[in-house]
Amino acid sequence: MLHLAGQLAPLDRLNIVSGAALQMQRELLWFKEIEKIVPLSYVNMKNFAGETPKEIFIKRHTGLQKDGEKWMKDTSNYCMLVATLIATVIFAAAFTVPGGNNQETGTPILLRSNWLMIFFISDAIALCSSSTSIVIFLSILTSRYTEEDFFKSLPSKLVFGLATLFISMAGMMVAFSATCFLVYSNARAWVPVVVITSVTIPLTSFVVLHHTLWVDTFLSTYKSRFLFRPNKRKLF
Repeated sequence: MLHLAGQLAPLDRLNIVSGAALQMQRELLWFKEIEKIVPLSYVNMKNFAGETPKEIFIKRHTGLQKDGEKWMKDTSNYCMLVATLIATVIFAAAFTVPGGNNQETGTPILLRSNWLMIFFISDAIALCSSSTSIVIFLSILTSRYTEEDFFKSLPSKLVFGLATLFISMAGMMVAFSATCFLVYSNARAWVPVVVITSVTIPLTSFVVLHHTLWVDTFLSTYKSRFLFRPNKRKLF
């Protein structure tokens, strides 16, 4: 039974989840669940060809493992590029105070404004989130990409990387909106309203275009283990 579980699943079963990395994860999950219910003496038993179940799994899933590595690296590269751009913009914005500074004291002219406080807080959140996202995606790129890495480590990193990337984008948009309120709230009241409406466009686009990837990765990592009910007793 465990030797059969080590075989590569048909395409119609693999395509239940999207992405080669998540498909590799599902294959590992299936193999580990079968491994739990067979007697311990069968785990390393060899077949007529002299192969253990683990050896069969590694040999049959070499192509899928390479595809999963390429898919994960490409996704991480693109996301890290966006996170780096956000971090660069946010870091520069932190030293460009809206409204300027007082020439005598050096403090911001609009220091008592609530919108300036919102600007600094959102700017700090965006900078920390984008930096965290860069570190997470960098750790994905430098991973060993072994079979066990696809089980939980890599998908978990991808989930948190995408989450922090979205938070950094949201923080950047809030900081931009706060700046517009500081500059135009007294002169042209309609400008901040238009800006806030426009800000929702990139955030909504990010959610619509990437929520499927995030949801699939999250469910495959944290909920797929409940597909199989654990059995305390062995088959034999």
